[in-house]
Amino acid sequence: MKKIKLLLIASGLFITASVVNAGEKVVTLAVEGMTCASCPYQVEKALTKVEGVKEATVAIETREALVTYDDTQTNVATLTEATGNAGFPSTVKATN
Repeated sequence: MKKIKLLLIASGLFITASVVNAGEKVVTLAVEGMTCASCPYQVEKALTKVEGVKEATVAIETREALVTYDDTQTNVATLTEATGNAGFPSTVKATN
């Protein structure tokens, strides 16, 4: 009986963990116009201001932004709009 309860509890935790991450997506954006060391910071700042963005990492070397976001709160069009409004137009390079 204890094994069944433990199995049910463990199953419930697994299902709950899956639901928490259900809306999480990752997108790689190709970002134009980054020419100096402060540019990635500006792009990252614009992205993290978007509601639903959990993390944004920007690399000037590759001219890319890797963004983790909740797709129940935002979408890729809003992310590219945010970088464009900051002066750095972007396009989708890859999604997960």
